[in-house]
Amino acid sequence: MPRKARLDAPGALHHIMVRGIDKTNIFVDHQDKALFLERLGENIAEGQCSVYAWVLMDNHLHILFKSGKHGISAVMRKQLTWYAQYFNHRHKRTGHLFQNRYKSILCDEENYLLALIRYIHLNPVRAQIVKTIGELDRYPWSGHSAIVGKAKRSWMDIDTVLSQFGEKKKRALSEYRRFIMEEFGQDRKPELTGGGLIRSQGGWSRVLALQRGGKKEEADERILGAGEFVHAVMREVEERQLRQTKLRRRGKGIVDIIREECEKRGVNERELIQGSRRQKVSRTRAIIALRCKEEIGSPGAEIARHLGVNTSSINRAVERAEGLSSD
Repeated sequence: MPRKARLDAPGALHHIMVRGIDKTNIFVDHQDKALFLERLGENIAEGQCSVYAWVLMDNHLHILFKSGKHGISAVMRKQLTWYAQYFNHRHKRTGHLFQNRYKSILCDEENYLLALIRYIHLNPVRAQIVKTIGELDRYPWSGHSAIVGKAKRSWMDIDTVLSQFGEKKKRALSEYRRFIMEEFGQDRKPELTGGGLIRSQGGWSRVLALQRGGKKEEADERILGAGEFVHAVMREVEERQLRQTKLRRRGKGIVDIIREECEKRGVNERELIQGSRRQKVSRTRAIIALRCKEEIGSPGAEIARHLGVNTSSINRAVERAEGLSSD
């Protein structure tokens, strides 16, 4: 069965999970982790995202963040592509570093934000790397240490996290630590990372209760939330896909977008498709790639064929265009 397209909704809460291929380590030492976080902070700031929780384990990682206006793809693509190249070079290895593509779950922020923050930050406890709340406070590879003030991560949105526990910082910190302690040392919660209806309903008991009552609710393995939330997300996705389909049926295609942008910007089409790196041409190519992706849903490989470049060049062009102000 073909994998489903990732749900990349700008301004939504996303739980990102990345694992090493064949469960191998993606971090060998503290230097790897420190450099990963340094670059993550840069990419998060550039993408105008808000990070609420994260943890770096030896062979996997979790990040919980609300995406900026351009979604999650650009941020994660830049982060993981850079890190894989850095890691292979430093540790003299070749080949893939990560297990398939990263896993992304779009989450119902209202109902799952706090549960996910706690779940992610308790990873080192479940792995028995730390055994007390004091050790977790000082553990440098988790966002928890930044929230309690033991580490500085300027790119984390700590104020939003603490605001969920109180208006005054001292009381909010106390309530946050009490909230963490409520599940300290407990087993992992598969409903927060599992699939389909089980996760959407918050566990097997809820699913079985619905089945006994003869009720059905919409669910999707890419979404953490109840049926109403899932339905709203899927409706938005379907509406966007429908708009793209209508444009294609009207004959709107990559060739039309190329012609429109070249005329608008005074760029020769031949120069564009011959791979010119002149600044004006490169900028036009980037805008065309972004429009093709967003307006008619064209895959990178198809756009690349029309523009005479490779797919990786199109991905970089889209990243540049996402950073440009519309004109």
